[in-house]
Amino acid sequence: AHSSTSISAALGMAVARDLDAAQAKATGAPPPKRRNMIAVIGDGSMSAGMAYEAMNNAGALHSRLIVILNDNDMSIAPPVGAMSAYFARLASGGTYRSLRETAKQLGKLLPKALYQRAAAAEEYARSLVVGGGTMFEEMGFHYVGPIDGHNLDHLLPILKNVRDTEQGPILLHVVTQKGKGYAPAEASADRYHGVVKFDVLSGVQAKAKPNAPAYTRVFGESLIKAADADPKVVAITAAMPGGTGIDLFGKAHPDRTFDVGIAEQHAVTFAGGLATEGYKPFVAIYSTFLQRAYDQVVHDVALQNLPVRFALDRAGLVGADGATHAGAFDLAYLCCLPNMTVMAAADEAELVHMVATCHAHDSGPIALRYPRGEGVGVDLPERGEALPIGKGRIVRRPEGARVALLSLGTRLAEAGKAADALEAEGIAVTVADARFAKPLDEALILDLAASHEVLITLEEGSVGGFGAMVLHLLAEKGALDAGRVRVRTLTLPDTYQDHNTPDAMYREAGLDAASIAQTVRDILPERKAGSSRLRLA
Repeated sequence: AHSSTSISAALGMAVARDLDAAQAKATGAPPPKRRNMIAVIGDGSMSAGMAYEAMNNAGALHSRLIVILNDNDMSIAPPVGAMSAYFARLASGGTYRSLRETAKQLGKLLPKALYQRAAAAEEYARSLVVGGGTMFEEMGFHYVGPIDGHNLDHLLPILKNVRDTEQGPILLHVVTQKGKGYAPAEASADRYHGVVKFDVLSGVQAKAKPNAPAYTRVFGESLIKAADADPKVVAITAAMPGGTGIDLFGKAHPDRTFDVGIAEQHAVTFAGGLATEGYKPFVAIYSTFLQRAYDQVVHDVALQNLPVRFALDRAGLVGADGATHAGAFDLAYLCCLPNMTVMAAADEAELVHMVATCHAHDSGPIALRYPRGEGVGVDLPERGEALPIGKGRIVRRPEGARVALLSLGTRLAEAGKAADALEAEGIAVTVADARFAKPLDEALILDLAASHEVLITLEEGSVGGFGAMVLHLLAEKGALDAGRVRVRTLTLPDTYQDHNTPDAMYREAGLDAASIAQTVRDILPERKAGSSRLRLA
C-alpha cells in the first residue's frame, strides 16, 4: 500500500504470535510453530514518522521482530565490502549476542558510575565496528550491517543468524542498487519504478505520443509563472517532485522548493507555518497520499483557516497504479471541512485559471484537483485569471432542454459526448461545469433543477462527495419537494476497482459517454422500461 507501514504491520503480527505462545503455555497446550515476522522497508520510506513510531514501540516491547532496511538510493552508510560484511556476520551471530548480554548482566554488579562508563565504552567500540547503527540501537534494536545485498555469500549467513536468534528486535541494513542486473534500469532507476510495456533488449518504454500537454506539466508551468510574479509563492512536495510537476518549479525556483521526503503530515503543517508568516505555500501531493495527512489538514490548516493551497495530482482513477493510488476520496474528505474551498479542473485551460485562483485566494485553505495524464487538447491561456469563488459555468444550453448534466472535473468532455448522442435522438441536453465542489454555485444548481426534468451530477470521486453536496443543497432548499425533477448522482463505485486502463475503469464505473447517455434514457418518463439500470442517489 502506501509507504512506511511495514514495521507497524509486522510488529502487530509478532505481538499476536507472542500472545498465542503465552496462551498456549498458560493452558498447557502444545507450543505453536516458531515463526519469524519480517518487515522490509526502503530507505526512502524511513523518512516518514510512522516508521519511527513503530520502531519506538518495537524497542519497548522487545518482541522478536526482524526489520530489513533496503537501502538502494542515497546510502546512509559508507560503501560496503568484505570487512564490513565480516563485522556484520560477527555482530549478528549468537556468540557475540550472548557474550554481549552476559557482559551486561555482569556489568550491573559493578558500581553504577563504573557500569555507565563501561556501557558507554562498549557502545562507542560497537559503533566503530558496525557503522551507523547508533540511532537504531538507541531505539532498542540490535543493528546489523551494512551488508551488500547483491552478494549472497555475505547476505545468506547473516539472514540465517538473524532468523535463528531468540532476542529482538533486529534491524538488518542491506545496501542494494535499484534495477541491479538490468542496464537500462541501473542507468535510470526512477523511470523503472513503475513501467508500461517496454522492449526488453533496449529498455525503451512504449508510450503513446502525447496529443496534449499533461495536467502535471500544465500545473508546474503555471505555478512557475505565479512564482515569477510573486516572491511569496513556495512549493512543497513529499518525495514526488516529478509526479507533481514540482521538479519543473524546482529548476526555476530552487530556493523556494521543499521536498520533505515521504512525510505528508509534516508537509501540511510545515505549509501551515509558512502561511502564518505571509507566504503562499502550494502543497503538491497525490490525492491518495494526502489521506495520510488528514488530521493535519483538519487541525493545522482548516481549523486555523490558513491559506494553504493544496494541488491534488492523480485525482480520480489512475489505471495501472491500481486502488492504492486512486484519488477517489478527496472530494468526500475535503468538502466536509469548514473554511475549505475545493475546485476541480475540467481541462488544462481551466487548470491554468485555477492555479491563478489558488494564488489569489488568501482567505483560507483551497484545494485544486486534477487527474493523471494528458489534457483534452484545448488552447492554453498565456496567463491564468482568478475565477470567482463558488461560480460554475454553462457550457451548452439548447432551447427546450429537458436534461441537465452537471459535471465536476474532467468528465465534462464525456458529458459533452453524451449530450451529442442524445441530441441525435431528439433529447436536448444542458451541459454545465460546476468548477467548485465547495462552495457550490447554488443559483446555478437550483436553476438547473427548476428548469429541467432530469438533473445528473458527474464526478471522478467516491460516494459522499460532490453529488452528495448537490443533493443536500436541493433538499435543504426544498427543490425536491414538488417532485418535478429526477436527480441522479454518478460517482465511482463503492468498491476498490482492480487496475486497468483509465478508460476501461471509467466505463466500468458508468462514467463514460455511453453510460451517461444510457442513464438519461433510463430515467426519462417515456423510457421507464430500462429503469433497472438506475443508480438511485
